[in-house]
Amino acid sequence: MESSRRKFLKNVAAGTTGVVIANSAFGMSAKSYSRIQGANDRLQIVFMGCGRRVGAYYNMVQDKKNNVDLAYICDVMKSQREKVGKHLAGKVSGDANLINDIREALADKKVDAVFNATPDHWHAPGAWMAMEAGKHVYLEKPGTQNPEEGEILIALQKKYNKLIQMGNQQRSSSDTISIINDIHNGRIGEAYKAVAFYSNHRNSVIVPKSSPIPQGLDWNLWQGPAPREDYRHNTWDYNWHWYGWKWGTAESGNNGTHELDVARWALNVDYPEYVDVQAAKRHFKNDGWEMYDTMYASFRFANDKVIAWDGKSRNGHSTYGPERGTIVYGTDGTVYIDRGGYRVFDRNGKLASDNKSDGAESGVALGGGGSMSDAHIRNFFNAIRGKTNELNSPIEMGAKSQMLTHYANIAYRIQKPFQVDTETGRIFDRDAMKLWGREYEKGWEPKM
Repeated sequence: MESSRRKFLKNVAAGTTGVVIANSAFGMSAKSYSRIQGANDRLQIVFMGCGRRVGAYYNMVQDKKNNVDLAYICDVMKSQREKVGKHLAGKVSGDANLINDIREALADKKVDAVFNATPDHWHAPGAWMAMEAGKHVYLEKPGTQNPEEGEILIALQKKYNKLIQMGNQQRSSSDTISIINDIHNGRIGEAYKAVAFYSNHRNSVIVPKSSPIPQGLDWNLWQGPAPREDYRHNTWDYNWHWYGWKWGTAESGNNGTHELDVARWALNVDYPEYVDVQAAKRHFKNDGWEMYDTMYASFRFANDKVIAWDGKSRNGHSTYGPERGTIVYGTDGTVYIDRGGYRVFDRNGKLASDNKSDGAESGVALGGGGSMSDAHIRNFFNAIRGKTNELNSPIEMGAKSQMLTHYANIAYRIQKPFQVDTETGRIFDRDAMKLWGREYEKGWEPKM
Protein backbone atom coordinates (compact mmCIF):
# COMPACT_ATOMS: atom_id res chain seq x y z
CA MET A 1 0.00 0.00 0.00
CA GLU A 2 2.71 2.47 1.01
CA SER A 3 4.64 1.71 -2.15
CA SER A 4 1.56 2.40 -4.28
CA ARG A 5 0.94 5.62 -2.42
CA ARG A 6 4.53 6.81 -2.91
CA LYS A 7 4.25 6.03 -6.61
CA PHE A 8 0.99 7.99 -6.83
CA LEU A 9 2.42 11.03 -5.10
CA LYS A 10 5.49 10.90 -7.31
CA ASN A 11 3.28 10.87 -10.39
CA VAL A 12 1.19 13.73 -9.03
CA ALA A 13 4.28 15.81 -8.40
CA ALA A 14 5.35 15.20 -11.98
CA GLY A 15 1.92 16.25 -13.27
CA THR A 16 1.23 12.79 -14.69
CA THR A 17 -2.28 11.84 -15.69
CA GLY A 18 -3.72 8.36 -15.63
CA VAL A 19 -2.50 7.52 -12.14
CA VAL A 20 -4.21 4.79 -10.13
CA ILE A 21 -5.13 5.09 -6.45
CA ALA A 22 -4.83 1.54 -5.24
CA ASN A 23 -4.61 -0.82 -2.30
CA SER A 24 -3.78 -4.51 -2.37
CA ALA A 25 -6.51 -7.03 -1.67
CA PHE A 26 -5.85 -10.73 -2.20
CA GLY A 27 -3.09 -9.91 -4.64
CA MET A 28 -5.00 -7.32 -6.66
CA SER A 29 -5.61 -3.59 -6.39
CA ALA A 30 -8.57 -2.34 -4.39
CA LYS A 31 -9.89 -0.89 -7.62
CA SER A 32 -9.85 -4.25 -9.39
CA TYR A 33 -11.29 -6.12 -6.41
CA SER A 34 -14.12 -3.66 -5.89
CA ARG A 35 -15.09 -3.83 -9.54
CA ILE A 36 -15.59 -7.58 -9.20
CA GLN A 37 -17.79 -7.00 -6.16
CA GLY A 38 -20.95 -5.41 -7.60
CA ALA A 39 -19.39 -4.31 -10.87
CA ASN A 40 -22.76 -3.74 -12.53
CA ASP A 41 -23.70 -1.34 -9.75
CA ARG A 42 -20.42 0.56 -9.59
CA LEU A 43 -20.40 4.24 -10.55
CA GLN A 44 -17.55 6.05 -12.27
CA ILE A 45 -17.52 9.68 -11.18
CA VAL A 46 -15.64 12.88 -12.00
CA PHE A 47 -14.68 15.87 -9.89
CA MET A 48 -15.09 18.96 -12.06
CA GLY A 49 -13.59 21.86 -10.14
CA CYS A 50 -11.21 21.34 -7.22
CA GLY A 51 -11.65 24.51 -5.23
CA ARG A 52 -13.10 24.96 -1.76
CA ARG A 53 -16.23 22.88 -2.27
CA VAL A 54 -14.58 19.67 -3.46
CA GLY A 55 -13.73 18.53 0.08
CA ALA A 56 -17.46 18.11 0.74
CA TYR A 57 -17.38 15.09 -1.59
CA TYR A 58 -14.56 13.22 0.11
CA ASN A 59 -16.62 11.29 2.67
CA MET A 60 -18.99 9.81 0.13
CA VAL A 61 -16.26 8.90 -2.34
CA GLN A 62 -14.15 7.23 0.33
CA ASP A 63 -17.10 5.30 1.79
CA LYS A 64 -16.86 1.82 0.25
CA LYS A 65 -20.58 1.28 0.77
CA ASN A 66 -21.25 3.81 -1.97
CA ASN A 67 -19.45 1.59 -4.50
CA VAL A 68 -17.91 4.36 -6.61
CA ASP A 69 -14.67 4.89 -8.50
CA LEU A 70 -13.12 8.32 -8.83
CA ALA A 71 -12.25 8.27 -12.51
CA TYR A 72 -11.05 11.87 -13.06
CA ILE A 73 -9.95 14.86 -11.00
CA CYS A 74 -10.37 17.91 -13.22
CA ASP A 75 -9.39 21.52 -12.66
CA VAL A 76 -7.97 24.22 -14.89
CA MET A 77 -5.44 25.10 -12.18
CA LYS A 78 -2.69 22.50 -11.99
CA SER A 79 -2.01 22.99 -8.28
CA GLN A 80 -5.67 22.48 -7.39
CA ARG A 81 -6.09 19.13 -9.10
CA GLU A 82 -2.76 17.93 -7.75
CA LYS A 83 -3.75 18.95 -4.22
CA VAL A 84 -6.92 16.87 -4.41
CA GLY A 85 -4.96 13.97 -5.83
CA LYS A 86 -2.59 14.07 -2.88
CA HIS A 87 -5.44 14.33 -0.40
CA LEU A 88 -7.10 11.21 -1.78
CA ALA A 89 -4.05 9.11 -2.60
CA GLY A 90 -4.57 5.61 -1.18
CA LYS A 91 -8.01 6.52 0.18
CA VAL A 92 -10.36 6.00 -2.77
CA SER A 93 -10.88 3.51 -5.53
CA GLY A 94 -10.53 4.29 -9.22
CA ASP A 95 -8.20 5.71 -11.84
CA ALA A 96 -7.73 9.25 -10.56
CA ASN A 97 -6.77 10.78 -13.88
CA LEU A 98 -5.59 14.34 -13.25
CA ILE A 99 -6.84 16.41 -16.17
CA ASN A 100 -7.11 20.04 -17.19
CA ASP A 101 -10.02 19.87 -19.65
CA ILE A 102 -13.36 18.38 -18.59
CA ARG A 103 -14.07 17.41 -22.17
CA GLU A 104 -11.54 14.59 -21.84
CA ALA A 105 -13.60 13.03 -19.04
CA LEU A 106 -16.89 13.63 -20.85
CA ALA A 107 -15.57 11.73 -23.85
CA ASP A 108 -15.01 8.65 -21.66
CA LYS A 109 -18.08 6.44 -22.07
CA LYS A 110 -17.36 4.66 -18.78
CA VAL A 111 -18.06 7.81 -16.76
CA ASP A 112 -21.50 7.87 -15.14
CA ALA A 113 -21.67 11.17 -13.27
CA VAL A 114 -19.99 14.55 -12.91
CA PHE A 115 -19.73 16.62 -9.72
CA ASN A 116 -19.71 20.20 -10.96
CA ALA A 117 -18.10 22.56 -8.42
CA THR A 118 -16.81 25.18 -10.84
CA PRO A 119 -17.32 28.98 -10.74
CA ASP A 120 -20.89 30.10 -11.39
CA HIS A 121 -20.48 30.89 -15.09
CA TRP A 122 -19.52 27.24 -15.70
CA HIS A 123 -22.41 25.64 -13.78
CA ALA A 124 -25.13 25.38 -16.39
CA PRO A 125 -22.81 24.98 -19.42
CA GLY A 126 -20.88 22.25 -17.61
CA ALA A 127 -24.15 20.51 -16.79
CA TRP A 128 -25.52 20.57 -20.32
CA MET A 129 -22.18 19.42 -21.73
CA ALA A 130 -22.24 16.50 -19.29
CA MET A 131 -25.81 15.51 -20.16
CA GLU A 132 -25.07 15.73 -23.86
CA ALA A 133 -22.25 13.27 -23.22
CA GLY A 134 -24.61 10.92 -21.38
CA LYS A 135 -23.66 11.74 -17.78
CA HIS A 136 -25.70 12.49 -14.68
CA VAL A 137 -24.84 15.72 -12.86
CA TYR A 138 -24.45 16.82 -9.26
CA LEU A 139 -24.63 20.57 -9.77
CA GLU A 140 -23.52 22.93 -7.05
CA LYS A 141 -25.41 26.13 -6.37
CA PRO A 142 -26.17 28.37 -8.06
CA GLY A 143 -27.46 25.91 -10.62
CA THR A 144 -27.71 28.74 -13.11
CA GLN A 145 -25.99 32.07 -13.70
CA ASN A 146 -29.15 33.68 -15.12
CA PRO A 147 -32.86 32.84 -15.56
CA GLU A 148 -32.58 31.59 -19.14
CA GLU A 149 -30.14 28.88 -18.11
CA GLY A 150 -32.79 27.41 -15.82
CA GLU A 151 -35.12 27.05 -18.77
CA ILE A 152 -32.31 25.51 -20.82
CA LEU A 153 -31.30 22.97 -18.17
CA ILE A 154 -34.87 21.83 -17.57
CA ALA A 155 -35.42 21.35 -21.32
CA LEU A 156 -32.12 19.51 -21.82
CA GLN A 157 -32.65 17.32 -18.76
CA LYS A 158 -35.87 16.11 -20.34
CA LYS A 159 -34.21 15.74 -23.74
CA TYR A 160 -31.29 13.62 -22.49
CA ASN A 161 -33.16 11.93 -19.62
CA LYS A 162 -30.28 12.39 -17.19
CA LEU A 163 -30.47 13.35 -13.53
CA ILE A 164 -29.42 16.75 -12.19
CA GLN A 165 -29.25 17.06 -8.44
CA MET A 166 -28.78 20.70 -7.47
CA GLY A 167 -26.44 21.16 -4.52
CA ASN A 168 -28.78 22.93 -2.10
CA GLN A 169 -28.04 20.20 0.41
CA GLN A 170 -30.49 21.24 3.11
CA ARG A 171 -33.14 19.52 1.01
CA SER A 172 -31.57 16.29 2.33
CA SER A 173 -31.60 17.29 6.01
CA SER A 174 -33.94 14.94 7.89
CA ASP A 175 -34.63 17.68 10.45
CA THR A 176 -35.53 20.25 7.80
CA ILE A 177 -37.65 17.75 5.89
CA SER A 178 -39.51 16.89 9.09
CA ILE A 179 -40.30 20.46 10.14
CA ILE A 180 -41.25 21.55 6.62
CA ASN A 181 -43.73 18.67 6.50
CA ASP A 182 -45.07 19.80 9.88
CA ILE A 183 -45.44 23.36 8.60
CA HIS A 184 -47.32 22.12 5.55
CA ASN A 185 -49.57 20.10 7.87
CA GLY A 186 -50.50 23.19 9.91
CA ARG A 187 -48.18 23.05 12.92
CA ILE A 188 -48.00 26.87 13.04
CA GLY A 189 -51.32 27.45 11.33
CA GLU A 190 -51.10 29.06 7.91
CA ALA A 191 -47.51 29.98 7.04
CA TYR A 192 -47.59 33.45 5.51
CA LYS A 193 -44.08 34.92 5.70
CA ALA A 194 -40.48 33.72 5.68
CA VAL A 195 -37.32 35.71 6.30
CA ALA A 196 -34.15 34.19 4.86
CA PHE A 197 -30.94 35.71 6.15
CA TYR A 198 -27.16 35.56 5.98
CA SER A 199 -24.52 37.61 7.80
CA ASN A 200 -20.79 37.48 7.18
CA HIS A 201 -17.80 39.75 7.76
CA ARG A 202 -15.98 39.49 4.44
CA ASN A 203 -13.08 41.92 4.23
CA SER A 204 -11.99 44.28 1.47
CA VAL A 205 -10.82 42.76 -1.79
CA ILE A 206 -8.01 43.98 -3.99
CA VAL A 207 -8.79 46.23 -6.94
CA PRO A 208 -8.06 43.88 -9.84
CA LYS A 209 -5.26 44.99 -12.13
CA SER A 210 -3.84 43.51 -15.29
CA SER A 211 -1.23 40.90 -14.38
CA PRO A 212 0.44 37.76 -15.74
CA ILE A 213 -1.64 34.60 -15.71
CA PRO A 214 -0.73 32.56 -12.61
CA GLN A 215 1.53 29.62 -13.23
CA GLY A 216 -0.42 26.46 -13.94
CA LEU A 217 -3.72 28.21 -14.74
CA ASP A 218 -5.45 27.66 -18.08
CA TRP A 219 -7.07 31.11 -18.21
CA ASN A 220 -8.91 30.54 -21.48
CA LEU A 221 -10.47 27.35 -20.16
CA TRP A 222 -11.27 28.99 -16.80
CA GLN A 223 -13.29 31.57 -18.74
CA GLY A 224 -14.84 28.77 -20.79
CA PRO A 225 -18.36 29.88 -21.76
CA ALA A 226 -17.73 33.55 -20.85
CA PRO A 227 -16.52 36.10 -23.41
CA ARG A 228 -12.74 36.51 -23.27
CA GLU A 229 -10.83 39.20 -21.45
CA ASP A 230 -7.27 39.65 -20.23
CA TYR A 231 -6.34 38.29 -16.84
CA ARG A 232 -6.59 40.56 -13.79
CA HIS A 233 -4.88 39.86 -10.50
CA ASN A 234 -6.56 37.39 -8.15
CA THR A 235 -9.64 36.89 -10.32
CA TRP A 236 -9.52 33.11 -10.53
CA ASP A 237 -9.35 32.39 -6.79
CA TYR A 238 -12.77 33.19 -5.25
CA ASN A 239 -12.76 36.96 -5.88
CA TRP A 240 -14.45 36.31 -9.22
CA HIS A 241 -17.60 36.22 -7.03
CA TRP A 242 -17.41 40.01 -6.66
CA TYR A 243 -15.71 41.08 -9.90
CA GLY A 244 -18.74 41.75 -12.07
CA TRP A 245 -21.68 39.84 -13.53
CA LYS A 246 -19.82 37.91 -16.20
CA TRP A 247 -18.86 35.16 -13.74
CA GLY A 248 -20.62 35.50 -10.40
CA THR A 249 -24.13 35.91 -9.01
CA ALA A 250 -23.25 38.05 -5.93
CA GLU A 251 -24.16 36.96 -2.41
CA SER A 252 -27.74 36.19 -3.33
CA GLY A 253 -26.63 33.46 -5.70
CA ASN A 254 -23.68 32.49 -3.57
CA ASN A 255 -25.41 31.91 -0.23
CA GLY A 256 -28.95 33.26 -0.57
CA THR A 257 -29.77 30.24 -2.72
CA HIS A 258 -29.77 27.96 0.31
CA GLU A 259 -31.90 30.05 2.65
CA LEU A 260 -34.33 31.26 -0.02
CA ASP A 261 -34.86 27.65 -1.07
CA VAL A 262 -35.90 26.74 2.48
CA ALA A 263 -38.19 29.77 2.59
CA ARG A 264 -39.92 28.92 -0.69
CA TRP A 265 -40.21 25.28 0.38
CA ALA A 266 -41.76 26.19 3.72
CA LEU A 267 -44.33 28.57 2.19
CA ASN A 268 -45.04 26.10 -0.63
CA VAL A 269 -44.93 28.80 -3.31
CA ASP A 270 -43.59 29.01 -6.85
CA TYR A 271 -43.04 32.34 -8.63
CA PRO A 272 -43.70 35.68 -6.93
CA GLU A 273 -46.03 38.36 -8.23
CA TYR A 274 -43.81 41.30 -7.33
CA VAL A 275 -40.14 41.87 -6.49
CA ASP A 276 -38.61 44.87 -4.76
CA VAL A 277 -35.00 45.31 -3.61
CA GLN A 278 -32.92 47.70 -1.54
CA ALA A 279 -29.24 47.01 -2.12
CA ALA A 280 -25.93 48.81 -2.34
CA LYS A 281 -22.22 48.51 -1.75
CA ARG A 282 -21.94 49.76 1.85
CA HIS A 283 -18.43 48.77 2.94
CA PHE A 284 -14.86 49.45 1.75
CA LYS A 285 -16.17 51.83 -0.91
CA ASN A 286 -12.86 52.03 -2.81
CA ASP A 287 -11.98 48.35 -2.96
CA GLY A 288 -12.43 45.98 -5.90
CA TRP A 289 -15.89 44.68 -4.96
CA GLU A 290 -18.10 45.57 -7.95
CA MET A 291 -21.53 44.46 -6.70
CA TYR A 292 -23.77 45.17 -3.74
CA ASP A 293 -22.61 43.77 -0.42
CA THR A 294 -25.84 44.53 1.46
CA MET A 295 -29.33 43.63 0.27
CA TYR A 296 -32.88 43.46 1.54
CA ALA A 297 -35.19 41.89 -1.03
CA SER A 298 -38.93 41.35 -0.81
CA PHE A 299 -40.87 38.80 -2.88
CA ARG A 300 -44.66 39.05 -2.78
CA PHE A 301 -46.64 35.93 -3.70
CA ALA A 302 -50.30 35.13 -4.23
CA ASN A 303 -52.54 34.84 -1.14
CA ASP A 304 -50.55 37.56 0.66
CA LYS A 305 -47.51 35.38 1.25
CA VAL A 306 -44.13 37.10 1.48
CA ILE A 307 -40.48 36.05 1.45
CA ALA A 308 -37.74 38.46 2.49
CA TRP A 309 -34.01 38.08 1.93
CA ASP A 310 -31.72 39.92 4.36
CA GLY A 311 -28.17 39.46 3.08
CA LYS A 312 -25.17 41.15 4.68
CA SER A 313 -21.87 40.08 3.14
CA ARG A 314 -19.63 42.41 5.12
CA ASN A 315 -21.43 43.11 8.35
CA GLY A 316 -21.23 40.19 10.73
CA HIS A 317 -23.90 41.41 13.16
CA SER A 318 -26.16 38.44 13.87
CA THR A 319 -29.50 40.16 13.51
CA TYR A 320 -31.51 36.98 14.00
CA GLY A 321 -29.13 35.02 16.24
CA PRO A 322 -26.90 32.71 14.20
CA GLU A 323 -25.26 33.85 10.98
CA ARG A 324 -27.68 32.14 8.60
CA GLY A 325 -31.10 30.54 8.57
CA THR A 326 -34.80 30.99 7.81
CA ILE A 327 -37.64 32.18 10.04
CA VAL A 328 -41.15 31.08 9.07
CA TYR A 329 -44.14 32.94 10.49
CA GLY A 330 -47.58 31.36 10.75
CA THR A 331 -50.98 32.35 12.11
CA ASP A 332 -50.43 30.14 15.18
CA GLY A 333 -46.68 30.31 15.71
CA THR A 334 -43.19 30.66 14.31
CA VAL A 335 -40.41 28.28 13.27
CA TYR A 336 -36.71 29.06 13.13
CA ILE A 337 -34.74 26.72 10.82
CA ASP A 338 -31.03 26.46 10.17
CA ARG A 339 -28.42 23.80 9.49
CA GLY A 340 -28.23 22.98 13.19
CA GLY A 341 -31.90 22.03 13.53
CA TYR A 342 -35.07 24.00 14.28
CA ARG A 343 -37.05 25.68 17.04
CA VAL A 344 -40.81 26.06 17.21
CA PHE A 345 -42.49 28.95 19.07
CA ASP A 346 -46.15 29.44 19.86
CA ARG A 347 -48.01 32.63 18.89
CA ASN A 348 -46.95 34.27 22.15
CA GLY A 349 -43.29 33.68 21.35
CA LYS A 350 -42.83 30.90 23.91
CA LEU A 351 -40.46 28.12 22.91
CA ALA A 352 -42.48 24.97 22.28
CA SER A 353 -39.85 22.68 20.78
CA ASP A 354 -36.07 22.79 20.37
CA ASN A 355 -34.72 20.20 17.96
CA LYS A 356 -30.96 20.12 17.45
CA SER A 357 -29.53 18.21 14.52
CA ASP A 358 -27.37 15.14 15.20
CA GLY A 359 -25.24 15.98 12.17
CA ALA A 360 -22.99 18.87 11.25
CA GLU A 361 -22.86 21.16 8.24
CA SER A 362 -20.75 24.25 7.79
CA GLY A 363 -22.37 27.66 8.21
CA VAL A 364 -20.32 30.51 6.74
CA ALA A 365 -16.99 28.68 6.37
CA LEU A 366 -15.75 28.64 2.79
CA GLY A 367 -16.42 25.35 1.05
CA GLY A 368 -18.51 23.73 3.74
CA GLY A 369 -19.48 20.11 3.79
CA GLY A 370 -20.86 17.74 6.40
CA SER A 371 -23.75 15.40 7.07
CA MET A 372 -26.25 17.21 4.85
CA SER A 373 -23.88 17.13 1.91
CA ASP A 374 -23.27 13.43 2.55
CA ALA A 375 -27.00 12.71 2.59
CA HIS A 376 -27.54 14.77 -0.56
CA ILE A 377 -24.83 12.88 -2.43
CA ARG A 378 -26.16 9.53 -1.19
CA ASN A 379 -29.60 10.46 -2.53
CA PHE A 380 -27.97 11.29 -5.88
CA PHE A 381 -26.24 7.90 -6.03
CA ASN A 382 -29.43 6.08 -5.03
CA ALA A 383 -31.43 7.88 -7.71
CA ILE A 384 -28.91 6.96 -10.40
CA ARG A 385 -29.17 3.32 -9.32
CA GLY A 386 -32.96 3.42 -9.18
CA LYS A 387 -33.03 2.78 -5.41
CA THR A 388 -35.17 5.88 -4.89
CA ASN A 389 -37.86 7.29 -7.12
CA GLU A 390 -36.85 10.90 -6.76
CA LEU A 391 -34.01 13.30 -6.18
CA ASN A 392 -34.28 15.55 -3.15
CA SER A 393 -33.50 18.60 -5.29
CA PRO A 394 -34.11 17.98 -9.00
CA ILE A 395 -33.22 20.83 -11.30
CA GLU A 396 -36.88 21.78 -11.86
CA MET A 397 -37.16 22.50 -8.14
CA GLY A 398 -33.73 24.02 -7.75
CA ALA A 399 -34.09 26.35 -10.72
CA LYS A 400 -37.35 27.72 -9.32
CA SER A 401 -35.69 28.64 -6.02
CA GLN A 402 -32.72 30.02 -7.93
CA MET A 403 -35.06 32.40 -9.71
CA LEU A 404 -35.54 34.33 -6.48
CA THR A 405 -31.82 35.14 -6.44
CA HIS A 406 -31.92 36.13 -10.10
CA TYR A 407 -34.95 38.37 -9.54
CA ALA A 408 -33.14 40.09 -6.69
CA ASN A 409 -29.99 40.64 -8.75
CA ILE A 410 -31.93 41.92 -11.75
CA ALA A 411 -33.96 44.35 -9.63
CA TYR A 412 -30.72 45.68 -8.17
CA ARG A 413 -29.10 46.04 -11.58
CA ILE A 414 -32.01 47.94 -13.15
CA GLN A 415 -32.69 49.86 -9.92
CA LYS A 416 -36.44 49.34 -9.87
CA PRO A 417 -39.06 46.80 -8.77
CA PHE A 418 -41.08 44.72 -11.21
CA GLN A 419 -44.00 42.33 -11.61
CA VAL A 420 -43.62 38.66 -12.52
CA ASP A 421 -45.82 36.30 -14.52
CA THR A 422 -46.64 33.68 -11.87
CA GLU A 423 -47.27 31.01 -14.50
CA THR A 424 -44.02 31.30 -16.47
CA GLY A 425 -41.72 33.16 -14.08
CA ARG A 426 -40.96 35.77 -16.73
CA ILE A 427 -40.74 39.45 -15.85
CA PHE A 428 -43.16 42.17 -17.01
CA ASP A 429 -40.40 44.72 -17.58
CA ARG A 430 -38.39 45.24 -20.76
CA ASP A 431 -35.27 46.42 -18.96
CA ALA A 432 -35.35 43.40 -16.68
CA MET A 433 -35.82 40.97 -19.58
CA LYS A 434 -32.65 42.31 -21.19
CA LEU A 435 -30.85 40.55 -18.33
CA TRP A 436 -32.78 37.27 -18.71
CA GLY A 437 -29.83 35.56 -20.39
CA ARG A 438 -26.17 36.27 -21.08
CA GLU A 439 -23.61 36.39 -23.86
CA TYR A 440 -21.47 33.30 -24.48
CA GLU A 441 -18.07 32.97 -26.03
CA LYS A 442 -18.52 31.85 -29.63
CA GLY A 443 -18.74 28.07 -29.78
CA TRP A 444 -19.89 27.69 -26.17
CA GLU A 445 -23.58 28.39 -26.71
CA PRO A 446 -26.12 25.79 -25.53
CA LYS A 447 -27.16 23.24 -28.13
CA MET A 448 -30.94 22.99 -27.92
